Amino acid sequence: MTTTLTRRTLGVSLAALGAAMAPVVRAAPKAADGKALYKDPAQPVDARVKDLLSRMTLEEKAAQLIGIWLTKAAIQTPTGDFSPETASKNFPNGLGQISRPTDRRGLKPTTEVNAAAGAEDGSVGRNAPQTAKYVNAAQKWAMDSTRLGIPMLMHDEALHGYVARDATSFPQSIALASTFDPELVEQVFSAAAKEMRARGSNIALAPVVDVARDPRWGRIEETYGEDPHVCAEMGLAAIRGFQGKTLPLAPDKVFVTLKHMTGHGQPENGTNVGPAQIAERTLRENFFPPFERAVKELPVRSVMPSYNEIDGVPSHANRWLLTDILRGEWGFEGATMSDYFAIKEIITRHKLTDQLADTAVMAMNAGVDVELPDGEAYVLLPQLVRSGRIPEAAVDAAVARVLKIKFEGGLFENPYADEKTADAKTATPQAVALAREAARKAVVLLKNDKGLLPLDGKKIKRLALLGTHAKDTPIGGYSDEPRHVVSVLEGLSAEAKAQGFALDYAEAVRITEKRVWAADEVKLVDPAVNARLIAEAVEVAKKADVVVMVLGDNEQTSREAWADNHLGDRDSLDLVGQQNDLARAIFALGKPTVVLLLNGRPLSVNLLAEKADALVEGWYLGQETGNAAADVLFGRANPGGKLPVSIARDVGQLPIYYNRKPTARRGYLFDRATSPLYPFGFGLSYTSFDISAPRLSKARIGQGESTTVSVEVTNTGKVAGDEVVQLYVHDEAASVTRPVLELKNFKRVTLAPGEKKTVTFEVKPSDLWMWNLEMKRVVEPGDFSILVGPNSVDLKSAKLTVA
Repeated sequence: MTTTLTRRTLGVSLAALGAAMAPVVRAAPKAADGKALYKDPAQPVDARVKDLLSRMTLEEKAAQLIGIWLTKAAIQTPTGDFSPETASKNFPNGLGQISRPTDRRGLKPTTEVNAAAGAEDGSVGRNAPQTAKYVNAAQKWAMDSTRLGIPMLMHDEALHGYVARDATSFPQSIALASTFDPELVEQVFSAAAKEMRARGSNIALAPVVDVARDPRWGRIEETYGEDPHVCAEMGLAAIRGFQGKTLPLAPDKVFVTLKHMTGHGQPENGTNVGPAQIAERTLRENFFPPFERAVKELPVRSVMPSYNEIDGVPSHANRWLLTDILRGEWGFEGATMSDYFAIKEIITRHKLTDQLADTAVMAMNAGVDVELPDGEAYVLLPQLVRSGRIPEAAVDAAVARVLKIKFEGGLFENPYADEKTADAKTATPQAVALAREAARKAVVLLKNDKGLLPLDGKKIKRLALLGTHAKDTPIGGYSDEPRHVVSVLEGLSAEAKAQGFALDYAEAVRITEKRVWAADEVKLVDPAVNARLIAEAVEVAKKADVVVMVLGDNEQTSREAWADNHLGDRDSLDLVGQQNDLARAIFALGKPTVVLLLNGRPLSVNLLAEKADALVEGWYLGQETGNAAADVLFGRANPGGKLPVSIARDVGQLPIYYNRKPTARRGYLFDRATSPLYPFGFGLSYTSFDISAPRLSKARIGQGESTTVSVEVTNTGKVAGDEVVQLYVHDEAASVTRPVLELKNFKRVTLAPGEKKTVTFEVKPSDLWMWNLEMKRVVEPGDFSILVGPNSVDLKSAKLTVA
């Protein structure tokens, strides 16, 4: 994660910090014309970096490799304003970055994290003008009051929109993946970048490109699902949105931080930070590709290692991972930023040592350039260099990478925000409209018996809306408070008013007493309370023509488990609490019933799949949830989303990801079902489509050649709709076992009734290669099946021969 809010002390007091970072004065060399070369924007970036680095003391170098978060009191007044005097006293050599300038950490001096963030250590986060003012004051201090005038990075979270007060909240990552629409995802994060840069933030701790293959894991909602190709495509789209395709950084863009490298999404026991018991070939085939493609295809400048260990080595101490692979094999030129407190966790979790100095040596040797969120181990770098435990060249290399980011970001020329326009650039009408479009496109229709959906408001006299989260609508983890979240109740109330039917709401069932993502304790609601609510809901439903139930999860029932006292993973995939009791009671009435799921994890909704007339997977749809729900349920939007994960029938089926090996899933005693409840790539529509068998431009190619695959897609129904055409590959025989299917391409197309389109895909060597017995990436000669269809099950095939 990047918000590991655990109760741990910060190992280095502010007084010790000041002593460790005390300046060593030396004369700065001058350029021939008297002007420092690094201050000349006309000079090449590498020359500017080299010049500035040559002028820096060891203490100034170390200062560039840390951030500040819990100890913001060291740079602030007691009321939370930035204080140049306090900052100069505690950080005489400058500071590399500020962790989350939009929040109010540090209002009270602290040496430990309080999990209930805003509630107990100050107040709600800063709004747009307040954040811009704070950032500007901090940057002015860095530019004008430190010896070399080095601006700071300002990083913030932006998982599904800028995590800041009033900012636009888009659908959660797993929902964005369901759109199968990279162009839309690029627009979403372009909007998020504009809102971030308007306040002065210049680097996002996003996107998450972890491949998630265990739905017990509470962080699966933060990912783009179980498939490496989808994760890569959505990750690349997010990067283009945040950062653009080229550098230097545009004024309305922010740098990205790829996270979390790697194996994070298939932890032992399905629990966060658990060891990733993953072989190298599996890493290379499934977990590396999204990171590799991002690093090679776009100018990514920041990567965050994962908390977990692989083969006994924590990622933050893994030189093979961060240096040999990331830099050596892939050519990464940027900086690695530690996950929050992860360097210290080499002590507290992984138990490799009990000394911060040792962790600093391990992390620096592995290739971790920056320590976040605060400087704990890396404030010791000067003494570690002087004692010979870390070569100064290693520190120089890390600092050079950080400085390059700042030069490429144009921060030496203009690190400031416009306080007067920051608010106007936040949650603009265009951004809110985009949030609604994204939510509509994210919806996945899982079942629609007898064509119940879309509902016709003119034929409904009375509709019953049930569920606590129809009114108190969740938007998922890594969220702040948008200006307004449209609840499902609000959206359907507007629909009822416009179409003239009566709407009755009943809370029906509560899940948890609160839904505060950051709170440690999670209390389920008393079953007796829910029994009463269910009885009341049944009476409401008896009077209705149609019932809509909103069920699923909230921000407490599935989330990041960042500490032993802050859990978030589950050993079950069933609905929490008495939600199935409510469903049984309502189904017994025999009323036409729609179930809308709002959740962050794929749920084993066997009862709903059997009994509901219509089942809609919404995931967390962001601030426009209610409007999007009304659009889809009443047919203004035709659902076209697809599942980016497989949905298991039971937790005992796990792992259930689609790209399994041939020997997987023989079956179980007393239950022969081996298929998932709903397969990867699945999603229905209010219309119907036909996808032809694939045609190859060349059915026989050489090992380094490509071929083109064409299919005709026809809307055979009566309304316009979207279909996601999916292309899979299967290697029929190889020197190592191959998955039964591998997604290699997809395209979302919109078709009018009766319309036909030809969709073409290029099958390249990179779609056919594999890691052989010698761990070399090769395309082996032989036969491949090329399969195309609307999901991972209903496929038509053609044979491709590689000679």
